[in-house]
Amino acid sequence: MSESIQSRQTVPASIESISITSNDDSNSANLATGIVSLLYYESILHDTVNAVVTYADTGDSVNRKSVLEGLPIVGTEKISLKFSDNNDNIIEFGDKSNNPLYVNKVTPISEDTRKSMVRLDLTSKEFILNDKIRVSERFDGKISNSVRKLLTDSKYLGTQKNVDIEETSNNFNFIGDNKKPLYTINWLSRKGISAKNQKKGDSAGYFLFETSEGYKFKSIDGLLGQEKKKSIIFNQTKDLPAGYDIKALEYSHDNKVDAQEKMKMGAFSTRTILFDPFTCYYEVLTPNSQEREQSLTLAGKSLPKLNPEFNRKGNNKEFSRTSYFVLDKGTIPSGSTQQQIQKSKDENFEYKDIVNQANMRYNQFFSSQATVTLPGDFSLHAGDAVFLDVPELDTEGSDEVSRETGGLYIIIDLCHYITPRETYTKLNLMRDSFGRIGNHTSNNREL
Repeated sequence: MSESIQSRQTVPASIESISITSNDDSNSANLATGIVSLLYYESILHDTVNAVVTYADTGDSVNRKSVLEGLPIVGTEKISLKFSDNNDNIIEFGDKSNNPLYVNKVTPISEDTRKSMVRLDLTSKEFILNDKIRVSERFDGKISNSVRKLLTDSKYLGTQKNVDIEETSNNFNFIGDNKKPLYTINWLSRKGISAKNQKKGDSAGYFLFETSEGYKFKSIDGLLGQEKKKSIIFNQTKDLPAGYDIKALEYSHDNKVDAQEKMKMGAFSTRTILFDPFTCYYEVLTPNSQEREQSLTLAGKSLPKLNPEFNRKGNNKEFSRTSYFVLDKGTIPSGSTQQQIQKSKDENFEYKDIVNQANMRYNQFFSSQATVTLPGDFSLHAGDAVFLDVPELDTEGSDEVSRETGGLYIIIDLCHYITPRETYTKLNLMRDSFGRIGNHTSNNREL
C-alpha cells in the first residue's frame, strides 16, 4: 500500500548527489552542496525529460577556479544526479543506470568577486544525439516494431534505457526520407492503432515520451484505460480523509473545450474524402464522436455534449473538418517480386480507419484540465493515472465531492521543485470526458 502524504510534509527532499564531468573526462565536480534549486520535468508532450539546476559557486571548486571555468562547462557535459523524497522514492540519472543527463545550455546568472550563480539546462542524450542522425532506410511491418528499432538500434538513437512499447495492430511500410528519429517516431504516432486498447475504425493515436523509468510509446486509449496510481483530494480539512493517498495544497480547473477551435480541428465530427486514381473509386465518410463513443475508453462518464441545435441533418452534412486523401495502394509492398505484384492493390495505409480517428482522439483528449500542487512525491510520472476529488461547490457547506470535475485524470506534465528549504510536485492533469465514475478507493470504473 502506498504511503500517505499530507500537507505538513513539504520539507526538503534529499539531493544525494549532483556531479558533473568535463567533456574530456579529465575533471569532475560535485554541485550538491551549492544547489539553490532543482527543477525536474516530465511530459507526455515532450520526447525526453528535462531538468534545470541552479547552483552557487564560491570559486575554489576545480583547480582553485569555479566549476564553470575550471572544468570548464561549455555544453554537453555529463551530469549524474540522485534525489529522493520523504517516502524514499528515488529518481536517479547516472553512469550506473546508463542514463546520465547532459548540459544542453549553460547560463551565468550573477557573479561578483566572492561567488557566482549558474543555471544549467539538462536534457537526455537522445535529445542531443537526435540532431546528428537521419533515417533514410526502408521500414516494413508493425509501427510498434519500427518505433522500437528507431529507439534501440545503434544506427539510430541506440538507447540503453528501458523501452515500454504498446504493440500496434496495423502495419505500415515507409522510407525515412532523411528525417530525424524522434520526428519520425512522432509522425508514426499519429498512424498507430493499439492491438489491445483501440478498435480499428473507431480510435487511433499514440504518444512517445520519456520518464525517469525510460521511454514509453502508449496509445491514447491505453493511457485513459490504465488503473489509477494514487488518489488525490483537495479540501479545506486539516487531516487526510480515509482512502486517499495525497492531500493537494493547491488546485485549479480549466474547461479546455473552445467550441469553435474544437470544431476546426475536427474533435467531434469530420469528413473524409477518398479517391483511388487507378479505379476512380470515390467515397465520402463522416465519422463523428457520438457514433463511436461506446467503443472508446473514456476517463469520465461521457464526452462533452454540445448543443444539438448545431447538428446538421442529412447525408454527409454533419462535419466540421474535411480531409482529402488519395488511396495509398501498392506503395512499397514487402516480400519477393511475385508477392509484391500480388499486393499491388493492397492499401499500405488505411486512411479511412486511422487519420481522422486519430485527429478526433487527440483533440478529445485535451478537454478537461486540472492543475494540482502536492508535497513532493517522486513516485508519480508523466503518463500515470490519478484519481482526483475536489469539494462540490454549494451554499450548504456539504462535504460531497464534485460529480462533474472529479474522477480519473492522466498526468500530462509534471515538475518536481526542490530547494534546500522545501519540495513540491506540480501536476497538469488532462482527460477526454466529464463526469466522475468509479471512486478513490478502487479501480472499478462502475458508476
